[in-house]
Amino acid sequence: MDELTTLVRIVTDRRQAVLPFLDFSDRNSAQKDLRLVRLLDGAPVVTQTQLVKSLYGKTDAKTQATYRKLKSRVQQKLLNHLYFLDQTDPRHIASKRYEQQCLGLLHQAKILAGEGEYKMAEKLFRKFIRVAEDAEFTPYTVLGARILRNMYAEMRQPAKFKRIVKQLAAYQAKMALEEEAEILYAEIKMTLNHKVRSRKFLLHQMPAYQNKLEQIHKKVKSYNTFHVLYVTRLSKEELVGNYEEIINITAATERARKQGKINEKRFDKRFNNYMSVYAHLRCRKPEQGLVLAEEYFKDFHYSSGNWFYFLETYLLLAVHARQYGQAFELLQQARKNPYYRKQRAAAQQRWELYEAYVQFVRPEQSPVKMRYFTQFVQTVPDFSRDKQGYNVAILILQFMHFLRRRDIEGLLARLEGLRKYEQRHLRDPATLRSQLFFRMLLMTVKENFVLAACEKKGALLLERLRAAPQPGEAYGEIEIIPYEDLWALALGMLRQQEAEQAAAEQAERNRT
Repeated sequence: MDELTTLVRIVTDRRQAVLPFLDFSDRNSAQKDLRLVRLLDGAPVVTQTQLVKSLYGKTDAKTQATYRKLKSRVQQKLLNHLYFLDQTDPRHIASKRYEQQCLGLLHQAKILAGEGEYKMAEKLFRKFIRVAEDAEFTPYTVLGARILRNMYAEMRQPAKFKRIVKQLAAYQAKMALEEEAEILYAEIKMTLNHKVRSRKFLLHQMPAYQNKLEQIHKKVKSYNTFHVLYVTRLSKEELVGNYEEIINITAATERARKQGKINEKRFDKRFNNYMSVYAHLRCRKPEQGLVLAEEYFKDFHYSSGNWFYFLETYLLLAVHARQYGQAFELLQQARKNPYYRKQRAAAQQRWELYEAYVQFVRPEQSPVKMRYFTQFVQTVPDFSRDKQGYNVAILILQFMHFLRRRDIEGLLARLEGLRKYEQRHLRDPATLRSQLFFRMLLMTVKENFVLAACEKKGALLLERLRAAPQPGEAYGEIEIIPYEDLWALALGMLRQQEAEQAAAEQAERNRT
C-alpha cells in the first residue's frame, strides 16, 4: 500500500486542473474543440473558410484569429491522445504494441525518478529493460541500463552498480554490431530508392553486402541482424528477378516463425506475406497468388499505407489472372477507403493508371467515364525520369488506345517516338520483353493494320516474348497487363475492325 499511497500523493498534488484531452464520450457536447474534430472527421477535405463559417457563423478577421487559437489547442490535445492509441489490433504491426509499452514504462520511471521515488523508479526501469529484451529493442536496453548505472552510482549501491555495468557492456557490444548491420542496409536501401541506373550498379555489390551481414548475424544472432539479412536477401533476388527464390525464402521464413525461431514480437508476417504474393505475380503464377492474396488481405488494417500497397499487388494478380471484374471491384475498394487521399501523389497516379488499364479491357458504358478515360490517356503524366518502369506502361496504353480508335494520325505521330524510345532506353538485354512488344505494336502500323499479316509476322515475336524471362526490379519494368494478353487484345481489335469494314462494304454493295 505504501507505493500506491505515494502514487496517490504525487498525482493528486501535481495533476493539472484541466486535463489536456478531448472527451469523445460526450456526444452532445457543444464545445468547439469537439465540434472542430467532428467537422474534420466528417469531411476531411473541408477548407479553413468553411470550418470558420461552420464554427462561428462568419469569416471576418476576428473569427479567423479565434480559429487559429482553437486549431492550436485541438492539435495539442490530439497529440496527447497519441499516448493512448489502441495497439492491440492484430492488423497493425506487432512491434508497435511492445514499443509503446517500453516507452510508457520509460516515461513513468523517469517521472518517478524526478520526484525522488528511486525505489519505485528502479522497479519500472528494470521492467522496461525486461520488456525491451523480450522484444529485442537493443537501443532501449542500453538506455535503461545507462539510467540504472547512474542511479546506482547516486544511491551508492556498489553491487548493483557492478552488475549493471557488466550488463550494459554486453548490450553496447550487441548494439554496435547491430548498428553496423543497419548502416549497411541503409546504404542498400538508399540505392534501391534511387534511379534505375543506381539499382543496376547495386547488383554487383549485393553479394558482398550479404556476405558481411551473414558474418554479423552469426556473431549476434539477434532479431535485428536477422531482419536486415532477411530483407537484403529478398532485395537481392528481387533485383535480379529471381522470384521463385523469393517464394522459397518467404515460405522458409514462415515455417521458422511457426516453429518459434523468430521473435513474433518484432516480426511482421504481413510483409513476408506481401513478398510471397508479389513474387507469385512476378513469376507468372497469378492464380496461385490470387488465392494467397485473398487469404492475406484481411491481415491489413485499412488505415495503413501497407493496405494500399498490398491491394495494388492484389489488383495486378486479378488482372494477370484475367479476372477483370474482380480487379474493378478492388479498384472501387481502394477509391472508397477514407485514407485514399493521404497517399503520395505518385501512388494516386498509379491507381489512376491501373484504372485506365482495367477500363481499357472492359470499357465503361458511361459517356462521362469514357470521356475521362480518353482525357487521362492523352494527358497522363510521366512517372519517372528513368524512362522505364511506368513510362513504358503509359506509352503502351496510349498506343493501344489510338489503335482501338483506328486513329491513324495519332498512331503515326507516336510511331517515331516509340522507335526512338526503344533505341534509347530499351537496349539492355533485361528489357527484352518490352523491346519485343514495342516491335509488335510498331508492326501493326507497318502492315497497315492487316490482321493476317500481323498474326503471321507477329507469331515469331510472340514465341520469343513467351520465352523471355521476367526482368528484375533493377530494371524498373512493370507490366500492368501481360504483354501476351495485350497482343491478343490488339489482334482482337484488328479482327473487329476488319469485320466492321467488311460489313460496311457489304452494306454499300447492297445499296448499289
